[in-house]
Amino acid sequence: MKIPLRLIVMALGCFAANAGAQAYPSRPIRFVVGYAPGGNIDVTARILASSFTEQFGKTVIVDNRPAVHGLISGSIVAKSAPDGYTLLVGSSGQMTTSDPPADMHYDYVKSFAPVGSAQISPYVMISTVKPPIAKLNLNELITYAKQRPGQVTIAHSGYGTRLVLELVNTMAGIKLLPVPYKGGAPALTDLIGGQVDTMMTQLAAATGAMRDNRVKGLAVTTLKRSSVAPGIPTFDESGLRGFEAGTFVGMIAPAGTPPAVIRTLNAAILRAVRTPAIQDKFREMGADTQETTPEQFGSMIRGDIVKWKKVAQAAGVQPDE
Repeated sequence: MKIPLRLIVMALGCFAANAGAQAYPSRPIRFVVGYAPGGNIDVTARILASSFTEQFGKTVIVDNRPAVHGLISGSIVAKSAPDGYTLLVGSSGQMTTSDPPADMHYDYVKSFAPVGSAQISPYVMISTVKPPIAKLNLNELITYAKQRPGQVTIAHSGYGTRLVLELVNTMAGIKLLPVPYKGGAPALTDLIGGQVDTMMTQLAAATGAMRDNRVKGLAVTTLKRSSVAPGIPTFDESGLRGFEAGTFVGMIAPAGTPPAVIRTLNAAILRAVRTPAIQDKFREMGADTQETTPEQFGSMIRGDIVKWKKVAQAAGVQPDE
């Protein structure tokens, strides 16, 4: 029986497509990181790179391109071929900025395809151990602050923590007085000394002081308690229902990357974060693993962009404050 030529062509096309999909990855992969070596995002990228190398049998290179707002790294990946070989590993601070700079000529929703999240780091609200604040839990502090609008101070050391504390103000119906610092260390020193009443900071930055009882942990900002500090309740369970904030680290690819490649990369992230050794490394960094599908991760990015823009506009907060 003679097989029609069009069926032969279709079969060859399907074979070539399947072969191409099976071939990924066939060469080294590059993780572009918009931060200097040694920080949380860089270390996370290197942990994932090591796992991907083991899983795929291909070299994974971490390419650090530090710049304000991660502009260089974002630009490199946005302009790269959508083939899965150049990927951005970045944080929520980079991907969900509520006030993108004018020279950012790409869009984290339109210019990229979400791959997946790897970890989540909560913020934590901590307080001085000096009276009268020392004896108050979160609900009691909220009541105390309602009776003293603008008198209870809260230290912060950046735009991200400022937005989180403003979310507390909005949802709790209080007016904590923001006290900006140029770094977390001097803010923590003043909190320990009683110069400020409370502080919003990354959990990892406060674990030592909480463990030594130099400050008191009031609540973490993620919906689930952190495995790093399981004794500290969440804002949600403390009465601010639905309160959620945190810093995620995840991966995105250039827009147009084939869905099969995205699924392969997402599966590799899931295999990595389900490894006990990697979970332990993340906990040492003050983070928990976070498993998402590409669709869930994309929804997180889009939702956070809208959420934090509303918070910033309602509070009248600018990025340099």
